[in-house]
Amino acid sequence: MQAIPIERVVAEHATVVGAWDYDQRPNGMSPRRLPAWTRPQVPEMMDVMVRMPSGVRLVFETDASAIEFSFLTTTMGQRGQARRPAVFNLEIDGETLGVESLNGNHIWLEATPGKFEMERGEADEVSFEGLGDHVKTVNLWLPHNAFVEMRELRVSDGARVDRVESDRPRWLHYGSSISHCMEAREPAYVWPAVAARAAGVDLLSFGFAGQCHLDPFVARIISEADVDIVSIKNGINVINMDSMRERVYVPALHGFIDTIREKQPTLPILLVSPIYCPSAEDHPGPTLPNAAGKFETVPGQEHLRVGCMSLRRVRELMQELISRRADPHLHYVDGLTIFGPDDADDLPDDLHPNPAGYIRMGERFAPHLVETLASIAK
Repeated sequence: MQAIPIERVVAEHATVVGAWDYDQRPNGMSPRRLPAWTRPQVPEMMDVMVRMPSGVRLVFETDASAIEFSFLTTTMGQRGQARRPAVFNLEIDGETLGVESLNGNHIWLEATPGKFEMERGEADEVSFEGLGDHVKTVNLWLPHNAFVEMRELRVSDGARVDRVESDRPRWLHYGSSISHCMEAREPAYVWPAVAARAAGVDLLSFGFAGQCHLDPFVARIISEADVDIVSIKNGINVINMDSMRERVYVPALHGFIDTIREKQPTLPILLVSPIYCPSAEDHPGPTLPNAAGKFETVPGQEHLRVGCMSLRRVRELMQELISRRADPHLHYVDGLTIFGPDDADDLPDDLHPNPAGYIRMGERFAPHLVETLASIAK
């Protein structure tokens, strides 16, 4: 095998789709899903999610019959729960291969918020063999639920590794944990990735668990991005954290869209309302997990909660906003058509879908992308 240091891979041989910046490590590079200028503005908890490369993959053309990739991952999970592996997917010739790793660091989260213990581990590598010596385009998907320090790419002796430019439409998706999809088994099967494959588009994922709060710096990035279609799936984090009330939420959503429109007045935008969450459908947040691990809204202090929103109200406000803006390039997608009450069996914690639920979400969302892009081409 011939080894290519990750710095050369990034600079010369592959496109790291979805990585806008990198943390430089002594032995490698870790992708970040926001550009460098946002670092002073990103809240601490959001920074954790920015460093998890959900939707990020290395894309290159090669005739290698074998590919290896070395790395150091850092996973995290609740104390007392089994450690989940970090999975790498290789998408090649219409087939998706997967290899998992249980090595690397692991952060054990304690019951007390903010308390954790780091368990140090060793670097690892994944290997994909029997790929044939024909020229093919490869997508190497990085784990969606871990920090990843990329170290080295290895390919068969004499094989070439070249950048390849995609001619597919580019789709940027902004959302919450339900778009980050940490509960999915494999990175190539987070729902935005499933939708992108089905629709024939290239995904750029801004799915940040717990952190979809219409941050102005995200709107600025989208406004300047070279993309063909954008989707904004917002609402559940606002309820989860009780971070906005109706008075603030509606102008904030207008302002987020205005920022995009200042630079891209005709960019197709799909405004996607929240999927089904039983406790928050008719009750305002915040939401917290109960003893059984299911998320439920916190009741009480009703006289202080004027303007707090339920998910039903968020959906109404989104539709009203679209009606008032009269923007022919702004479209509404009802989240309940992507994952609704009839899908509740695949909602184990009453908030996040399970792997099967995420795949179904992607399959159901893909037609919205296809239809919107087709309307542009007319």
